[in-house]
Amino acid sequence: MIPVLITVIISVAAAVVFGIIGFILGGLHRKKVAEAAIGSATEEATRIVNQAVQTAENKKREAILEAKDEIHALRSEADKDIKERRAEVQRQERRLIQKEESLDKKTENIEKKEETLSQKIKQADAKLAEVESIKNAQFEMLEKVSGYSKEQAKAVLLKNLDEELTHEKAVKIMDFEQRTRDEADSLAREVIATAIQRCAADHTAETTVSVVPLPNDEMKGRIIGREGRNVRTLETITGVDLIIDDTPEAITLSCFEPVRREVARLTLEKLIADGRIHPTRIEEMYDKARREVEQTIRQTGERAVIDAGVNGIHPELVKLLGRLKYRTSYGQNVLNHSLEVSYIAGLMAAELGADVKTAKRAGLLHDIGKALDHEIEGTHVELGVEYAKKYKENDQVIHAIAAHHGDIEAKSVVACLVQAADAVSASRPGARRENVQNYIKRLEKLEEISSSINGVEKSFAIQAGREVRIMVKPEVISDDEMTLVARQVVKRIEEELEYPGQIKVNIVRENRIVDYAK
Repeated sequence: MIPVLITVIISVAAAVVFGIIGFILGGLHRKKVAEAAIGSATEEATRIVNQAVQTAENKKREAILEAKDEIHALRSEADKDIKERRAEVQRQERRLIQKEESLDKKTENIEKKEETLSQKIKQADAKLAEVESIKNAQFEMLEKVSGYSKEQAKAVLLKNLDEELTHEKAVKIMDFEQRTRDEADSLAREVIATAIQRCAADHTAETTVSVVPLPNDEMKGRIIGREGRNVRTLETITGVDLIIDDTPEAITLSCFEPVRREVARLTLEKLIADGRIHPTRIEEMYDKARREVEQTIRQTGERAVIDAGVNGIHPELVKLLGRLKYRTSYGQNVLNHSLEVSYIAGLMAAELGADVKTAKRAGLLHDIGKALDHEIEGTHVELGVEYAKKYKENDQVIHAIAAHHGDIEAKSVVACLVQAADAVSASRPGARRENVQNYIKRLEKLEEISSSINGVEKSFAIQAGREVRIMVKPEVISDDEMTLVARQVVKRIEEELEYPGQIKVNIVRENRIVDYAK
């Protein structure tokens, strides 16, 4: 047992000794391997560093060479630029020297010319004095030969010159007017014809009376009421005259103010439909009718704005447009007329390349004052301008409203287009009606203006006032002066007469010689 233990101990000790020896030898081996690796890395690092230094040296040399080349190129370019600048400076110096020499020569020439001119002036003064003396002598001789003094001869010459100038002026006026008329007529006809062809508007002719149908004649008595109290109440509230006569089954409402007349008509129709007619019921129906008319006015104004294609109009102006539905001018419905003017002005603006929206807006609002002139003092032009300014319309529209009847001069294309569209809408056949009295007054005034011109023998208004034919005295008015007379008549007609469309002035000069064979 003991020998075995000893053997084991010896084996373990031997194993430990050998393990220690192996560990020591392994460590020495690893140390040698590490030292070899470190030496190899050091050599590699040294090699890399040397290579990098060599590369850097090469780069440095290349950069130095490139910099030297660039410096050489810049120096060459700078030298070239300096040479060119020197050459340019030398050329400028030579040019300045040449100019100085040229100026010196010109100065010498001018001095010589001044001397020559001074001598010529002296000679001219002498000749002028000589001519003056000769002229005076000739004047004296002419006065003796002609028998006229200097002042008399001047008067004769001025008279002859005035006659020649009158002839030339008349010829030039006729020529210029003819050319302008031809060009303007051609363009105007084309633009207006195109606008009218593209515009179709009908007119509702209102009058100053409205007729309300009755279901039977017994209704007249109920409307009149006991001792006429119902009819008095109606007339007092509505401000409309009720004409109850022998006309069967009808009552006539008469009032110059169309809105009041429309309210009265609706009130009466509601009373007839309801059947209960007494003062209290009349007031209730009147309030309902008034609200309905106001609603209709607002809706009509909004529809007109939409139909005209205009937006941004103040609501109060829209209401005034709606009131125009119940206004007429010479039998022409003013709202329809305003819409037609808006359409025509817009179409003509499109043909001419002008502002279409502004032209349509101005055409729609040009007669807006007619919705007010029954209530407020002032012409419809003044009222239209005032309300357009009040509700912040733009300046072009306000100017077109102010100028559409020629109260002020039209200074914009839009104002001229509104004037033309207004005249087209008003003057075309069937658009308007005039009563006989106004028609006769206008014709009489037209003949009166024509006959008041000196040298006019007779004048006749024909073609329903569209033309005036003037007979002049041939011994007073010459052919050349006929043009001036025509212009004078036209100017007075434009200043003193109001008329739709245009009036043709036709001057006739006739020489007659009468003799008798006996």
